[in-house]
Amino acid sequence: MIDELQRDGELRMRKSVEALKEEFSRLRTGRAHVGLLEHITVEYYGSEVPISQTATIAVEDARTLLVTPWEKQMVPVVEKAIITSDLGLTPATAGTAIRVPLPPMTEERRKEMVKVVRGETEAGRVAIRNIRRDVLGDVKDLLKEKMITLDDEHKAHEEVQKITDNYISQMEALLAEKEKEIMDF
Repeated sequence: MIDELQRDGELRMRKSVEALKEEFSRLRTGRAHVGLLEHITVEYYGSEVPISQTATIAVEDARTLLVTPWEKQMVPVVEKAIITSDLGLTPATAGTAIRVPLPPMTEERRKEMVKVVRGETEAGRVAIRNIRRDVLGDVKDLLKEKMITLDDEHKAHEEVQKITDNYISQMEALLAEKEKEIMDF
């Protein structure tokens, strides 16, 4: 019973780390990467779909993305979606290819991005601590119902804390890596 609770808690913590990685991939750093445009949606035959389902996205160089829509009539639609996105990018169209140059980030903007990254990481840490609290609450309930002993509860508490520390340290590593990526260049 306790093992099941721990596995469930660990699975939820793993999902929190994955969510943080996903959020980090959307944040703009000094380098061009295809994850920057993946959250943008375009209208394609009456439904909203991710840009990656209507075009090929490639990194042309360190500061330029190349977007190539699969159909010629999608070029202006994809271009408009990039312009109206929250990224503040201005694409340049040449025939069927759309080049998206990334302007260099100022030092001030880099510091703002580091603050955003730290805030996202703190939200992830809070999520993991909440999962720990939920699992330990369930273990306490088992103790109250006399389904486990006090020793079992103590062991479970230590095990859940180890799992929590592991996932928080993974988040810390992601934070350090992302901060380095933002401040480099």
